[in-house]
Amino acid sequence: MLYVISRTLESGRRAGIISAFGIGVGTLVHMSVTAIGLSALLMSFPLAYQTIRILGAAYLVFLGVKTIRSNPTTPTSPNGREEYQTSLMTIFRQGVITNVLNPKVALFFLAFLPQFVDYSTGFFALQILFLGLVFDCSGTTWNVIIAILAGKANSIMQRKPEMVRIQRTLPGLILISLGLLIIL
Repeated sequence: MLYVISRTLESGRRAGIISAFGIGVGTLVHMSVTAIGLSALLMSFPLAYQTIRILGAAYLVFLGVKTIRSNPTTPTSPNGREEYQTSLMTIFRQGVITNVLNPKVALFFLAFLPQFVDYSTGFFALQILFLGLVFDCSGTTWNVIIAILAGKANSIMQRKPEMVRIQRTLPGLILISLGLLIIL
């Protein structure tokens, strides 16, 4: 949610919604990996887990620093439409990468979903996929709602000149903080 909020504050509501869908696709990757058992394999090799964790954290810190150093990416043109310096496809990809490189999501799927599987049916992978899909749909819906609410807050902030500096730095600080939390 913090990633979606920071992306929305940085680039607007549409970018926040696109990042929510990118995170949703990243969740599909984790869900599929869990269903075929690779998540368990990853968790059984601490070095692999640590490597992915550090890469994910470094990526978030990189995005945060880049956000702070860049100009605001939602300037309004004379016709009132937002113009994006960062393409929506790039924002989508960043959402996917951010989620895929988060080993805590893999750990969550590995620890949470199997508790609800009926092993007597023999369709372990299909049950994991179904449960993961339900989780992903509800999580993506929630993230889209968060993007819409953050977009409304962003609109209010843009009307106040004293908030412009906060609007430029807050998303980057959120991303850097997320990266540091993952490392810690």
